[in-house]
Amino acid sequence: MSVEIGFYGIAALLVLLALRVPVALSMIVVSLVGITVMFGWSTAIGMLSSTPYEFIAKWTLSAVPMFLLMGFVCFHTGLTSGLFNAAKVVFRWLPGGVAISSIFASSGFAAVSGSSVACAAAMGRIAIPEMVKGGYKPSFACGTIAAGGTIGALIPPSILMIVYGVFAQVSITQVFLGGISIGLLTAISYSIVILVVSWLRPDIVPRKATDARNISAKQALIEIWPVMALGLLVFGGLFSGFFTATEAGAVGAAGAILIGLILRRLDRKAMKAALLETLSTTSALLIIGVGASMFTLFLSLSGLAGYITGAVTGWEPSYLQLMLVVVLIYLFLGLFMEPFGAMLVTLPVLLPVFELYDVSLIWFGVLLVKLLEIGMITPPVGMNIFVIKGVAGQYASLVDIFKGVTTFLIADIVVVALVIFFPEIVLFLTGS
Repeated sequence: MSVEIGFYGIAALLVLLALRVPVALSMIVVSLVGITVMFGWSTAIGMLSSTPYEFIAKWTLSAVPMFLLMGFVCFHTGLTSGLFNAAKVVFRWLPGGVAISSIFASSGFAAVSGSSVACAAAMGRIAIPEMVKGGYKPSFACGTIAAGGTIGALIPPSILMIVYGVFAQVSITQVFLGGISIGLLTAISYSIVILVVSWLRPDIVPRKATDARNISAKQALIEIWPVMALGLLVFGGLFSGFFTATEAGAVGAAGAILIGLILRRLDRKAMKAALLETLSTTSALLIIGVGASMFTLFLSLSGLAGYITGAVTGWEPSYLQLMLVVVLIYLFLGLFMEPFGAMLVTLPVLLPVFELYDVSLIWFGVLLVKLLEIGMITPPVGMNIFVIKGVAGQYASLVDIFKGVTTFLIADIVVVALVIFFPEIVLFLTGS
């Protein structure tokens, strides 16, 4: 009977999500009702009352607001504004060089933000106007930045990877190392798409390099030294083992504030905006996390997670069959759910299955984040698309932006396939 209640709970959760009820509220309601049906009201309240504290009190989660604060301070002080110009110095000679520069500038911004939405918004304001002036088709220019924004959650410090590491109980540093590989692979695959489109359709992507601001390598280096110094400080300490992920977040936030003060770019207005955005984003993530913790407890008490693991054992799918199902699940969820909700709803069910198959949870975490980020550029919910519409809506309609991102979705599927067939792409930096 308890297993049946677990299935009813999942069905109820899907219905609530389809009705656009917030993810956190949906999971809390389903968990409370489900445990009440199984054990009674007083028992349910007793079990669930301590869950919020137990989740929020996890020391590792303090890295989330710290890395968010680092990114928002860098954004509001303009410390990342030189990344695009620096990337153009390297790539402007290539066909589609301005678009390729925007992709690698997004990769650089990712190293101090951890958020695909922030990455898309920042690069959209800088790169799209210049690309349109340079002869790029507006829909493709907008699609390029929307796709490039997804790199923001792949290259550390990825907030998605931190939350995954907490729930899966794996090393966040190891997941970060795997994220570097898939982030760079994604950037390279997007650049190849741009080169191919430039070759086949020069009316969409001009072959001749154009640059509205021709700067020297020396000037570009001067513009990006704050970001380079901050990145070396945070990730040099993290990957050398000098800092933990949590300590690296605190060092990064303090470093960003210090650099902003030294350069006299961090005033009261910028600091207030960075703090408010950090508080707002952190609160939203923690509420979803609390709901997911309650939902995990509900599934465990119902026995559904064990039942599904047993069913998979009885089915005995091959590795490729299992991965195909997982990929399809996340591509489907990405159509209508934001990444954190999709990840935390599914992990309680899927993690035991992957442990049964002896699949590296570090590798799966990196692949999972990639699949979730594909959802950021797929209709109808693709959040990055709406962000680009908000910052550059005068250049292209929502439908045109979705069309402009289509070719990058093909590259994403290729990257996912490569990671599945060749796990070493992700794992070689981790030493796993």
